[in-house]
Amino acid sequence: MPLEHLGRYEILGELGHGAMGVVYKARDPLIDRTVAIKTVGLDLSREESEAFEKRFYREAKSAGRLNHGNIVTIHDVGKTDALAYIAMEFLQGRSLREILDSGVVLPPEKIADIAAQVADGLAYAHENGIVHRDIKPPNIMVLDSGLVKITDFGIALLPAGSRTLAGNVFGSPKYMSPEQVLGREVDGRADIFSLGAVLYEMLTGSPPFFGGDLNAVLYQVINETPAAPRSRNKSIAPAFDYIVAKAMAKNPDDRYFSALAMAADLRSFRDFAIWRPKGETAVPLPSATATTTPDAASSQPAAAADESAFRQRRNLVIYGGPAALLAILAGWAVLAKLASERTQPTANQGHDDATAEKLAGANPGSPELPRQEPERVERLAPNQPAAPSKTASSVTKQTPAVAKPMARLALAVTPWGEVYVDGRRKGISPPLAEIKLAPGKHAVEIRNTTFQPYAKTVELKAEAYLKIKHKFQ
Repeated sequence: MPLEHLGRYEILGELGHGAMGVVYKARDPLIDRTVAIKTVGLDLSREESEAFEKRFYREAKSAGRLNHGNIVTIHDVGKTDALAYIAMEFLQGRSLREILDSGVVLPPEKIADIAAQVADGLAYAHENGIVHRDIKPPNIMVLDSGLVKITDFGIALLPAGSRTLAGNVFGSPKYMSPEQVLGREVDGRADIFSLGAVLYEMLTGSPPFFGGDLNAVLYQVINETPAAPRSRNKSIAPAFDYIVAKAMAKNPDDRYFSALAMAADLRSFRDFAIWRPKGETAVPLPSATATTTPDAASSQPAAAADESAFRQRRNLVIYGGPAALLAILAGWAVLAKLASERTQPTANQGHDDATAEKLAGANPGSPELPRQEPERVERLAPNQPAAPSKTASSVTKQTPAVAKPMARLALAVTPWGEVYVDGRRKGISPPLAEIKLAPGKHAVEIRNTTFQPYAKTVELKAEAYLKIKHKFQ
């Protein structure tokens, strides 16, 4: 018979099946709120059931403390004779698993945004001492608004039994970290590895580890490095090879030190640049390509020793190029002045000619200036500012732009809200605390998936400071 009630909740319909149980759409009659209820069957022995109950409630209690826009909100937890359940906010959207299975090809910007939002939620959980342990596409919800939510914090830890791996570890083999497979103690870096595996699948259309059986997949997780994403999808930026390799390093010490660091690289993937020596192929990012033979490995150019060295090289390319160009332009101006002075006879005519000839290093009548070789640099940000003009007059006539006065809009939202200004998404508050806006009228809307949106029109003057304080209840 179909389930009609679960605790105090009225079951409205079935949303889907999972490996552990069924997810229902339900109504909470006490406050007339629609919720999603995830159930877990208690088909365990008495000893396992007692251990599970303690662990289940402890984890649900921990997850209930997490108040972040990228983490699903847990309302309640309970148990019947045969089922344990968690009531959580009802989300309008699709799981990442459903999106990937539909065959849609996500653009790189969308992929980076989804992964970065997941990283934001994980960073908050890790700061509060909670490790998810089962990050995978079915546990990532993409709402119709574009907001991303991590689910299943309440059942991240399960008891020893048939659902576990290595005796006391639960997870999805294709996305598990090596330390989880080996049954070792884990921390937030295990979630970073799993997010790297999810990012790999979004970029290439297939998970990084797959095989004929469970043992084959587990062996790959522990021992094999998957091929670089660009070897399977040439259209993506080389920066993704670096981000995936960094997140999925076998040794946790070689991974991103925090989920926030990974989120920062994801949001700036188009700013990455790599050095390309003339006549050679681009140097790969660290650990970006898996090789299977010693010959293949020896043919690869040496990668950067670590993340710090890579960032220094990237900054040199991004910021060193314009500085070098300005130096060349300044030298060109000096040479032009010297050339003009040569046309006027002076007592020091011979000395000036010798000086100009020495500076030019070529025929004084037509000095040959050193030129940057464009093939030496590969830039991955097509929308970067154009290089400075190559005429000396344009350099001398440039005047610094005067910054327009801006207004500041401060935000204090409880528990959280997705902030839109004039229809454009600005972020989630908290952590977003302040927005700089041009003077004038602005339509501000703050959304929370559980409550009605809050909307307000504000009029800001130059250099004004205004604070919006709102509590959803």
